[in-house]
Amino acid sequence: MSNEVLLMKPNEIEKVKSHYMKFKVERSAPGVVFAAKLVDTTITIYKSGKVMFQGNGATREASLWGTSASKTLATSAAKGDILPPNFSSLSVLGSDETGTGDYFGPITVAACFVSSEQVELVKELGVKDSKMLTDDVMRKMAPDLMATLTHSVLVLKNEKYNDIQSRGWSQGKIKALMHNQALKLVLTKMDTEKPAFILIDQFAERGIYYNHIKAEKEIIRENVLFSTKAEQLHVSVAAASIIARYAFLKEMDRLTEIANTTIPKGASAKVDEIAAKIYLKHGEEFLKSITKWHFANTQKAIKIVNKRRF
Repeated sequence: MSNEVLLMKPNEIEKVKSHYMKFKVERSAPGVVFAAKLVDTTITIYKSGKVMFQGNGATREASLWGTSASKTLATSAAKGDILPPNFSSLSVLGSDETGTGDYFGPITVAACFVSSEQVELVKELGVKDSKMLTDDVMRKMAPDLMATLTHSVLVLKNEKYNDIQSRGWSQGKIKALMHNQALKLVLTKMDTEKPAFILIDQFAERGIYYNHIKAEKEIIRENVLFSTKAEQLHVSVAAASIIARYAFLKEMDRLTEIANTTIPKGASAKVDEIAAKIYLKHGEEFLKSITKWHFANTQKAIKIVNKRRF
């Protein structure tokens, strides 16, 4: 079974609707404005202007519109391993992380298994690329996903992060170890069931990733694929991303409470200002305990502190 996606203009979409109108079916999935079902192909039109063709006849039907389509969207803007043509419908264990670029807060990694039978259910729950979702939406979605799907989530708090980073561990090594551990935990929970594939949202080349974890007693290797933009390739990675973000946000809530000030995300000038405020109020050791201390924000915050003191 193949999968083709075209990004089309409004007038082009109207032509597609007219062409498939007699095959129209009702679909209540979020963002869907029209759906039709042929013997060997399902056609789905989304509010975004994307038209998806799924099934054995997907390439044939998409080719009818390809010359007039504004752009063909290939899974392919992603880089990494070549995936099976029906990959998005398979049973997949996916993993993703967040918090790596934030001065405050932890790195969190989540792994999540979505069986082929659960793919449509997860889509119905609204799961898509987390970059297209707000934090508030993910806060609401994550508990349902965690209750429905076999998953694991790891939270590396800043005290531990600063300790191992000071011993020479790169973020790449830290993330690789966390991904391997999260995947291992999910596979343990799955008992005899096995995913068709494991998909890791790629942050390092395969060789570098496995070099980072070569000293581990148990290394997950079987049917492992790497790809950038993996959230767009299978809902298991999208769900893992949402769960990881939820865990990150929960920890940021805790830091906001103990610091008695709203903790900002990212690593901007605003972050420097808040860091300086916390330094002046609670001291250097407290600030260190809630931040990635080696970030440039530390020195910027200290400069602000020194200016205010003198």
